[in-house]
Amino acid sequence: MNANSEQNINPVLACIASHPNYKKIVNCSAACQSLWVLFVTVAILGLVGCGTTGQSKTTAWRFDQGIGTRADGPQMLTLRGIGFDYPKGTRQNWWQANAGVDSFSRLDEIFSASVSPTSAPVQAWRRQAPELTLTYQGAAALGGGTKTLNDYFDRNPTTAMLIAQGDTLLLERYQYARQPEQRFTSFSMSKTIIAMLIGVALNEGRIRSLDDLAQVYAPALQGTEYGNTPLRHLLTMSSGVEFREEYDGRDDSARLTSATIMGQSPGGADLAKMFNRRIAEPGKRWSYASAETFVLAVVLRQAVEQDIASYFSEKIWKPLGAESEATWLIDAAGQEIGYMGFNATLRDYGRLGMLMAQMGAARGQQLVPAAWVKEMTKAHVLPIATKRWFGYGYQTWVFPALDGTFAFQGVRGQVIFVDPSLQLVFVHLAARPTARDPAGGADTVALWQALKRSVAPLKSPLSQKIITF
Repeated sequence: MNANSEQNINPVLACIASHPNYKKIVNCSAACQSLWVLFVTVAILGLVGCGTTGQSKTTAWRFDQGIGTRADGPQMLTLRGIGFDYPKGTRQNWWQANAGVDSFSRLDEIFSASVSPTSAPVQAWRRQAPELTLTYQGAAALGGGTKTLNDYFDRNPTTAMLIAQGDTLLLERYQYARQPEQRFTSFSMSKTIIAMLIGVALNEGRIRSLDDLAQVYAPALQGTEYGNTPLRHLLTMSSGVEFREEYDGRDDSARLTSATIMGQSPGGADLAKMFNRRIAEPGKRWSYASAETFVLAVVLRQAVEQDIASYFSEKIWKPLGAESEATWLIDAAGQEIGYMGFNATLRDYGRLGMLMAQMGAARGQQLVPAAWVKEMTKAHVLPIATKRWFGYGYQTWVFPALDGTFAFQGVRGQVIFVDPSLQLVFVHLAARPTARDPAGGADTVALWQALKRSVAPLKSPLSQKIITF
């Protein structure tokens, strides 16, 4: 074996050894180990792929009425294992890498959820034919170089992608046998949706002021540090309450998830007592904390005097013209958890992004006040303070150029990037194996930046007079 062969094989063997079932297999019977040896041989021959940048031999894309689909994608060893189908997600394994493809496209079947119905007529998309073609400079961490859209799909575990400008779909694709009718989970993209609804409730007078304390609207929060925090600082993740969110399985976000969707508590406002140590005055310290969105969701439900799913359906989903119902994961008390767990189809995520690109307007109606959209998508916290490359608005990530572009973002590769000046929306749904993937995320941003450069402004650009709060 020559040096080049060793360089090619060693990363494959390392990835195989990191597979979640590796220890079980090497400790099994001799016959079982023989099958494992055969599998290793297949892996070395390149018939399966693994690793962050590993590219397996993927099948060709098939297109039907402008929609691209294929049954596989990159990193098949990690995402599917050695079986012939994607492992079925359960309450026990849903977060594991090899269950993500299935879990993240039906999380509302695995956990309890409330429903936001839609109603006719659906807001139809036009479709560009043929689909958009694009090249971009790949992320340096993945080797750089000029890449195509197909290259992007071949090295990123994207389950579904949509690009839209105005009323037109420029691209719609699904990997890993995902389908247009499936509802994909949002993870923290739902935080931005909660902020949109806070703005609607504020406009209606259901919430009187962002300077009100959370406990004004949710009396059960009285006596807690979160209850004693102004809504404004909850919106900007600046409550000053201690909360650790690192996705290591032992942090506060894991405790919150256990208490909410896993049903290991009665749920509701009492959960705020789990995180009740103040380490800074409100507004003085930025720290990303999903508990702050959960508290906002509790406040919102109390302020509007109905469940969030129904309020969202009435105020946004139905008038928007969504084609399918959306769902929200709930805790044992029936409270929509808000910080994650919104689920919708790819095209409906596109409609939601376009609503924000058009400053809260859709089908001739102002569903979210334009002034609120402007306020929630500006950087109240600059990138230098977040240390996350992005700045932060009201439950919304703001691109560091501060040029009006912003993002809904969730772990494991979920994003909606929005540029109102171009009425451009990019929806990216994924099953990245880890919560954070800096290299993959950089590749997604690089693709977005190339997309922005490649499209021209619409002939009738959005023009609205924006008043500020």
